[in-house]
Amino acid sequence: MTETTHDETHGGSLGERLNWLRAAVLGANDGIVSTAGLVVGVAGATDDRSALLTAGLAGLLAGSMSMAAGEYVSVSTQRDSEKAALAQERRELRERPEAELVELTGLLERRGLSKDVAREAAVQLTERDALKAHARVELGIDPDDLTNPWHAAWASFLAFTAGALLPLLAMVLPPADWRLTVTVLSVLTALALTGWSSARLGAAAPTRAVLRNTAGGALAMGVTYAAGTLLEVAGA
Repeated sequence: MTETTHDETHGGSLGERLNWLRAAVLGANDGIVSTAGLVVGVAGATDDRSALLTAGLAGLLAGSMSMAAGEYVSVSTQRDSEKAALAQERRELRERPEAELVELTGLLERRGLSKDVAREAAVQLTERDALKAHARVELGIDPDDLTNPWHAAWASFLAFTAGALLPLLAMVLPPADWRLTVTVLSVLTALALTGWSSARLGAAAPTRAVLRNTAGGALAMGVTYAAGTLLEVAGA
């Protein structure tokens, strides 16, 4: 029983770390694409460095704050649901402990334990910490490690910001004649890397993810650059 519990805990923590890492990669990817589309679009209309910097910074701040707020709300809702589920489980354990023991036994049986072993394991787990046992086996929740909305918000903010800085700096630092080329090449390289990383984390084939990611980024930059050019021509 000890080995099984250890493996499940280890697997759960590993899965959680991979989920956070995948979210960070996707957040950085969003920052790259959205900011690249913005600064390339502005570059289609003007080559003024201050205008490009202002637009890029505005997009970076707006995007990172939006990502952070959205993640905070989402994870807060999840945390509230987890707390409500734990409160209900705590109430059921207090009001009908025998029925809950039978339920835990059945859940362990469905995981492959024999009836006798499942019953013995359920008894031992209940004696040790009934709420934690039901939370983990029945609800898939660790009551000692609930999701933290602030951690999620900061992670999204930092991931988006890190991704957004690449196209912003690539656009404003080089000489005017090289800005667009440097930005496009930097962005496509970064998108290839994030596509490869997300595919590897999801145990998927990287080639398709890389092509999909770079094609989407190239399309976004092409559309916004064309729009910026048309606006510049119309205003001339």
